[in-house]
Amino acid sequence: MIREICVRAKSAAYEMSKLSAEAKNNALNKMAEALEANTAEILAANKIDVQEARNKGLKASLLDRLALDQKKIQTMAKELREVAALADPIGTVLATWTRPNGLIISQIRVPMGVIGVIYESRPNVTSDSAGICVKSGNAVILRGGSDALHSNVAIGKVLRDALVPTEVPSDAVQIVNSASRKDAEELMTMRDYIDVLVPRGGADLIRTTIEKSRIPVIETGTGNCHIYVEEDADLVKATPIVINAKVQRPGVCNAAEKLLVDSKIAKSYLPTVIAELRKSGVEVRGDESTCRIVPDVKAATTQDWYTEYLDLIIGVKVVNGLDEAIEHINKYGTHHSDSIITRDFAKAQRFLKEVDSAAVYWNASTRFTDGNQFGLGAEIGISTQKLHARGPMSLQHLTTTKYVVVGDGQIRK
Repeated sequence: MIREICVRAKSAAYEMSKLSAEAKNNALNKMAEALEANTAEILAANKIDVQEARNKGLKASLLDRLALDQKKIQTMAKELREVAALADPIGTVLATWTRPNGLIISQIRVPMGVIGVIYESRPNVTSDSAGICVKSGNAVILRGGSDALHSNVAIGKVLRDALVPTEVPSDAVQIVNSASRKDAEELMTMRDYIDVLVPRGGADLIRTTIEKSRIPVIETGTGNCHIYVEEDADLVKATPIVINAKVQRPGVCNAAEKLLVDSKIAKSYLPTVIAELRKSGVEVRGDESTCRIVPDVKAATTQDWYTEYLDLIIGVKVVNGLDEAIEHINKYGTHHSDSIITRDFAKAQRFLKEVDSAAVYWNASTRFTDGNQFGLGAEIGISTQKLHARGPMSLQHLTTTKYVVVGDGQIRK
């Protein structure tokens, strides 16, 4: 089954490379219309997944990622239309120059070919990934997690059926209708057909993909994100930022997992911010200094500083200034998204320069690390590696380049 899917995707990718922007945009709009028209079918499939997940005891924050409703499907359709409205990166001339021998050389954007996406528990990833792969001229093979299998298959069928009357081949969107680990691992070996593999999920999925894939991998990282409230912070602004970053959607990778507070303001600020976190149902785990200031805080372990909770839990640590904050983030963080709250320009600039993360913030919530929020359109994931792409990966990150060389009889001597 996996090889057959890959063969069809490879053939579709060749056809995709020849399509106009208008043809791809028309297909994306048809896909959006189809999602809306088939909302009931998708919700029925999702209901099965959600009930099975509840029976397994899936925690609330992960159920939130899995569950769909009419509004979420409308958002999925809206995001496909937003992708259609974006400029097409394919054929963009990045640079042109003429050599002394008269050769005219241009570097242009072209599709990668076949993108494989392995992901967990978020059915909207199915439409988001399909949309940006179609827009960037690629074929895509989507292998979702077992928790969302019914939802992903239903969405995939709707999207593929929508492509039938368009110029985009329906085989440009492939759904692996299997929850088998064996099939996922076979997909990771299809180097002759898949050009790049994107794992999107928890640490175990990403590690497994990196270790077992024979295909080049763009690593989307886990999000052990930090907020550092510096001694010169505007505390009126700081607390809402902390609450938003932790509470709005605790099960996503750009949610804050750690709060660092400067020792010079810890005694006055920690009781306030911890009280506000608890009002929102957040469990607080603190270092020794935090536990001395707020005695009923649960003591954090060393492992806590490395952990992406994806839940209403936050680790709190008191640090002695900017240097210790930066050192802590670079040691324990996952190089995803980290924020400083301060009114001191110089300290903010040091933080932004020295924290080694894909996205760094000054006086803002980490929840903005998102392709749509950055104005890039739907994303295929947040890359925390440094090769090819870093941060939200959207259209331009699913392209590569080729050199077009125009001559007039030149030969090399």
